[in-house]
Amino acid sequence: MGLFITFEGIDGSGKSTQARRLARSLESRGHDVVLTREPGGSTGAEEIRELLVKGDPGRWSAETEILLFTAARRDHLEKTIKPALDAGKIVVSDRFADSTRVYQGAARGELRQLVDRLHSAVIATEPDLTFIIDMDPQIALRRGLARQSGEDRFEDLGLEFQQKLRAGFLDLARDFPDRAVIIDGNGAEDLIAQKVLTCAAGALA
Repeated sequence: MGLFITFEGIDGSGKSTQARRLARSLESRGHDVVLTREPGGSTGAEEIRELLVKGDPGRWSAETEILLFTAARRDHLEKTIKPALDAGKIVVSDRFADSTRVYQGAARGELRQLVDRLHSAVIATEPDLTFIIDMDPQIALRRGLARQSGEDRFEDLGLEFQQKLRAGFLDLARDFPDRAVIIDGNGAEDLIAQKVLTCAAGALA
């Protein structure tokens, strides 16, 4: 059985960069790594991603988003994550279920129970290790908007939303102390990457 590692954090926190760097570092050490992302990571899930990350911020209700994210996650799990883990590979994912717990379950409404019920019924999978990249929401929001990726629907919800997200992720770390590690994302990229790699190496030992 492989190892499932996820990265979480607010928009613009640098988690995608750190996920890529960890995957490269582990590969350079001889590990078989699958780098993936959510929403997305499989053909069907990538199609659903287009519906979720683009368009007007009010395009979907939080309840509808939960259903869309769960559908994308199920396809991702079936087509990418589970086969890789069954083959003994390391899966590094930029976001997983924790993002839905925070974005839709807390920051967009008191819907955590709905998120958890759907997760239990349809996904029933948790990471072995989760890095929560924590940083100043104002700085992260500026960074996220500066990318001009066209996938900025959640950034467009503004600073107050990002502040709620940060609080939600910190709460999540307390909910899952056995797997969640908070990493200060305000420092130099290389230093953050080294901290992540050291922690991941410990999990692989």
